[in-house]
Amino acid sequence: MDRNFSAVYPGSFDPPTNGHLDIITRASNLFPNIIVAVTDNVNKRHTFALQERIDLLRKSTKYFKNVEVLSFSGLLADYLKKINSFVLIRGLRALSDFEYEFQMALMNRKLNKKIETIFLTPDQSYTFLSSSMVKEIAMLGGSAKTFVPKCVELELKKRFRNR
Repeated sequence: MDRNFSAVYPGSFDPPTNGHLDIITRASNLFPNIIVAVTDNVNKRHTFALQERIDLLRKSTKYFKNVEVLSFSGLLADYLKKINSFVLIRGLRALSDFEYEFQMALMNRKLNKKIETIFLTPDQSYTFLSSSMVKEIAMLGGSAKTFVPKCVELELKKRFRNR
């Protein structure tokens, strides 16, 4: 994959949801290459280890010819500079997401003036969906089947089977 023309979709993806896949699909139709950049957010307590999230995303995106799943650590602005990219993809589910995402976009641009953030909205059926909600449903014994790819559903069942 030629990373010179890659847009980057960063996140913790804990776990990946159908909403994430919807944004990946939309981005892959707009840009020649997409890097799904998975990070360990130190401010979050993760259910799945970094490598597990990468593996789940790779399984979920295996049919995309222009999507690559990688990990990174540190500042996102530094990562984009390292891979010679300047386009960030961010998903906006609702107006409540906008303030935080807008602040992040401005901060990333302050750290690297070349960075442009592109906001994509998911299909309206995913506007309520979050990884936190999916984990809570699974933790309480509910089915996450309609919210996540099959491979993620199976891992959630395994993870929360004994609770």
